[in-house]
Amino acid sequence: MVDERGNMPRRGVVPRFSDLEVIALSLTAEQFGVDSESYLFALLKEYKSDFPNLISRRQYNDRRKFTANLCEQIRKNIAQAIDAGEDVFCVDSKPVPVCRIARAKRCRLGKDDFAKAPSLGYCAAQDCYYYGYKLHALCGLHGVIHSYDLSKASVHDIHYLQDIKYDYHRCTILGDKGYLSASVQLDLFETSEIRLEVPYRLNQKDGKPTFAPFAKARKRVETLFSQMVDQFMLCRNYAKQQVGLFARIISKISALTILQYINFINNKPIGQIKHALL
Repeated sequence: MVDERGNMPRRGVVPRFSDLEVIALSLTAEQFGVDSESYLFALLKEYKSDFPNLISRRQYNDRRKFTANLCEQIRKNIAQAIDAGEDVFCVDSKPVPVCRIARAKRCRLGKDDFAKAPSLGYCAAQDCYYYGYKLHALCGLHGVIHSYDLSKASVHDIHYLQDIKYDYHRCTILGDKGYLSASVQLDLFETSEIRLEVPYRLNQKDGKPTFAPFAKARKRVETLFSQMVDQFMLCRNYAKQQVGLFARIISKISALTILQYINFINNKPIGQIKHALL
């Protein structure tokens, strides 16, 4: 994916501070909870001798967006190395607010592209409205995120299943009541032989009790979201453009996967990400 200097193929001058170094710096900052670029470069002033080719803050911001796809491809390869043979997945969504509702009209995100602009949504778990995006994630039983996507906050969770049915086949997906739909369950099974398991509502005539191991396994994706909010500050936003926000989300999820991989190769529980660097 890169040349011998660690750079993606491109025209023009070859950068001395390679693309892999930009990704490594971004992931390291996220792992230590430094999500402010201003604060990051203030810390790096004490280590100028260790980074002789360090780029400026503006260049770092631009190249972080430029290398986002490379970072995501590396993350996918690492996720496959941890649990490539997984056939049971958990799906859920998490609100990603970008500002308070009172400031929504002044928000700069989405002014240039309405299709990727944030919107007003409702979170049933917290019983509140918010302005921003919604992070959809699909993880295995080991807790490794295999697929994810960002959508407007107003988009229903069930639409994410239409995106993943072409990438996954002959597997089981566990979801909450937000994914309850007989037509979608039938479509997933007929298209890709995906078995969608969701708990039934109490007032349904054909309802059945939830299989206890499935209910326990689905908690894994909720734990992942809690770790993303706690250690990687998922709900704190400093981005001024959509591409910047998307690049930050990719860095946060990639940093989480890196910590899980460090625990994996050291024969430690991969979920204990705070102990990975000890």
